[in-house]
This record gives sequence, structure tokens and C-alpha cells, in this order.
Amino acid sequence: MKSPLLTLPGAVPAEGVDEGVAAHYGDLFREQRALADGAGFVDLSHRGVVTVTGPDRLSWLHLLLTQHVSELPAGEATEALILSAHGHIEHALYLVDDGSTVWAHVEPGTQEALIAYLESMKFFYRVEVADRTADYAVVYLPAGSIAEVPEGVVVRETAHGRDLFLPRADLEAYVEKAGPPAGLLAYEALRVEHHRPRLGFETDHRTIPHELGWIGTAVHLQKGCYRGQETVARVQNLGKPPRRLVFLHLDGSEVHLPAPGTELRVADEGPDGRKIGFITTSVRHHELGPVALALVKRNVPTDAPLVAGETAAAQETVVEP
Repeated sequence: MKSPLLTLPGAVPAEGVDEGVAAHYGDLFREQRALADGAGFVDLSHRGVVTVTGPDRLSWLHLLLTQHVSELPAGEATEALILSAHGHIEHALYLVDDGSTVWAHVEPGTQEALIAYLESMKFFYRVEVADRTADYAVVYLPAGSIAEVPEGVVVRETAHGRDLFLPRADLEAYVEKAGPPAGLLAYEALRVEHHRPRLGFETDHRTIPHELGWIGTAVHLQKGCYRGQETVARVQNLGKPPRRLVFLHLDGSEVHLPAPGTELRVADEGPDGRKIGFITTSVRHHELGPVALALVKRNVPTDAPLVAGETAAAQETVVEP
């Protein structure tokens, strides 16, 4: 769904899964600094919006999600995953309940598969699941923003900022009052800075929650059964995940960033050394320079200098080995 905000001055369209919104509006670092200072907004209207209504909505979702939501207070934001039977991550949901409806935004294009799964699990529960992507657009306001939120708009507020579920018809009128626009590249740079994983970027077909540090934030360890819980419990109680998320400082002298999927090797082992991981997201940060998130094998020493392709990389631990 193409955003009308792509007509704003300087807008350059994003590509790939984020197609439909602006990658930037002409000045990437200015846009990052504005968000870091609590100013402006980010158009996330390409993300899927799913609602669940009905008196059983929280108790029903509690059975399906990795998060404890059966007693979720109205207005309290949370995030949750849906796992496969083997514990691999299939969906990531960013949730809030407004007292009568659970609102969730999800990765672009994943809402149809998510809804199909939820519909298959309704059974006798009094719930209704709906795709509201055509009616509502997600707009992000950074932490510290003083932008006014229109009355009646559902807000998901976290330490990183506020997600607004804005009627799509009001999008253009609202952003005229919300401050300077910032593109998705600025939003992604701050996401990487804060080590926050993203489905489809930091995940592949075999990713489990422990690898990305999603235990606690998206996975509750003291709740009842859900699909994939056996894997979560086994790794938590008996072992360690095979891989771990790391934050990388990249060599700033390189012109090009190593692309997602770029193989990582231990620098001391030379160009023919064994592959020990890969880049998941790489960005240019307004203060930190070129940085990235990556998945590496758990047993890679935390102080080992790495090489991403031909680019030197220094690690910061995100998930402990």
C-alpha cells in the first residue's frame, strides 16, 4: 500500500519489504538527530494492522502467544511472538488493548498469514479477528515527542516512543502538525542502536527467541502452554541457543556497508577462515557511524575481532554466550 506521504518534499521511496513508505526525505542524519531529540515522526503505514475483539480476546490470545496477556491492562503496550511447533519464530506482534479491542501492528505483508493462523485457532472462543490495514496507518512518534495525539486514536506507548493507530484517511492532515518527517532509514538506525531485533531481518527459518534476546520482552517464562513452549523451556533450563545476537561497529573507512547476509569470519583466521555468522541489518548512525546487528555462533569469543566480507567489525555483546 503506497503511502500518500511519498509526495512530501525530498521523499525517496524505500525498497524491498518496506516498499510503500519513504526511506528518507533527503537528509538521513538530520532525520536521525531529530528523532533522537524527540522531534518529528516516521510513516510506518506499510505495516499490517490486525485487531481482535470479543469478550474472550485476551484469554484466547494468552493461549497462542509467547507473552502473558490474559490480564493485560488497558493501554499497556507489550510485544509477543507466535512460534512453530519446534519453537522457531513465525510472527512478531506489537500489541495494546484499548479496553475492548486488541490492536497489533506486524511486519508488512505478514498479516494475512497471521490472520489465517488465528482464524484456525478460534474454535468456540468468542473472538473476532480483522485485518484493518486498509483502514488504519501506523505512525511513530519518538520518545520525548510533544506532538498532539488526536482524540480517540489508539496509542501504543513504550520506552522507545509511541505507535499511533491512525485512521488512514486522517494521515495527511495529521502529519502536517506532527513536525518534520523522518524516513525509515533513520528509524532503523535507532532500532539497531538499541539492539532491537526485527522479524525477517534478524530472523530466519530456524531462529528461536533466546538467540535475539526476546526472552522477557516478548516471551514470558512463567505462563501456561503455547505452541513451541517446549523448545523455549528446554533451552532456558537445560542449554544455550546455538547462535547469539551481536552489535557490530564497522570500519568507517569503507564506502559501502556490508549487506544483510554478508558472511562473518574471525579476523585472525584470515579470508579462508570458517564462517561464524552473518550480518542481519547494517546502517549508518549519526553518532556511531556504520554499525550493524548480526547473528554469530554462540561459542565465538566475545572479544574476537571479526570481518564482514572485507570490512573489519568489533563486537558488542547483546545476548550472552
